[in-house]
Amino acid sequence: MRRILVTGANGQLGCALRLAAAGSGDSWLFTDLADASDETLARLLVQGGPKVDLATMRLDVTDANAVGKMLRDNEIDTVINCAAYTAVDAAESHPAEAHLLNAEAPRILANAVRETGGLLVHISTDYVFDGNHTIPWKETDLPSPLGVYGRTKLEGEIAVAESGCKYMIIRTAWLYSEFGKNFCKTILKLTSERPEIRVVNDQFGTPTYAGDLAETLLRIIPKYSRSGIWHYTNSGQCSWYEFARAIAAEVGHTNCRIDPCATAEYPTAARRPAWSVLDKTRIAEDFGIVPPAWEESLRRCLRYCGA
Repeated sequence: MRRILVTGANGQLGCALRLAAAGSGDSWLFTDLADASDETLARLLVQGGPKVDLATMRLDVTDANAVGKMLRDNEIDTVINCAAYTAVDAAESHPAEAHLLNAEAPRILANAVRETGGLLVHISTDYVFDGNHTIPWKETDLPSPLGVYGRTKLEGEIAVAESGCKYMIIRTAWLYSEFGKNFCKTILKLTSERPEIRVVNDQFGTPTYAGDLAETLLRIIPKYSRSGIWHYTNSGQCSWYEFARAIAAEVGHTNCRIDPCATAEYPTAARRPAWSVLDKTRIAEDFGIVPPAWEESLRRCLRYCGA
């Protein structure tokens, strides 16, 4: 039986891990800086039933002493790091805060895990790439982030790899779920309230359901044999515009017109990669993981959203 600690446990992936953990035989400890919202707790109870663990222990992942003590006191052998500064645009004007959570915290966690002899599973992002590609990105492709968020996430990857701990870095992209704030829930709201919206049609990637990623983590962690980087998203690819249309069509929001637009027409503080499709050959070969199509996973997520 593993003793697993999850950081950022009240975020999208953290909540998905709570649900997945309810059916596992491992011991879990969920940590965050703040308590989960009442809405999140209610949704977890509806989906997970009485077996889902709603308890959250406070842990500041930027406090090395607190992290080390938490791991030692609870005899943790596996840490899944879901904590991150994910506000991509805000990161441009708050680089120090982004660096602290995305680069310094992984270094602290990695050092603590090295001292206890455990395994660190660190979640990273497609934003480590610049998007100047026409084929899916491989783990061996050279990172070249466009902005603060991607740069600090890459710094976190490097800190983990150089720490000397046992690690698995999992890069994902376009994460969404029934929890928290994300593109899927935003489109559900906008298409129910507005007669027309515009969505960019020149950025391509793969929507990734957090529930699928959580289940994948539970499958691959027991099979750890070497440290490295693996890519995981759902299968297939689309633009944000195509993703938005699929969401609206699936729930019957036909009264809202969705128009495509170019990235240049929708300026943001941070530049986004135009091509974020990740190659998943390595995770398939090493662990036998075959991700479901993004359309299939979207339908499952929308059922949980109550749409």
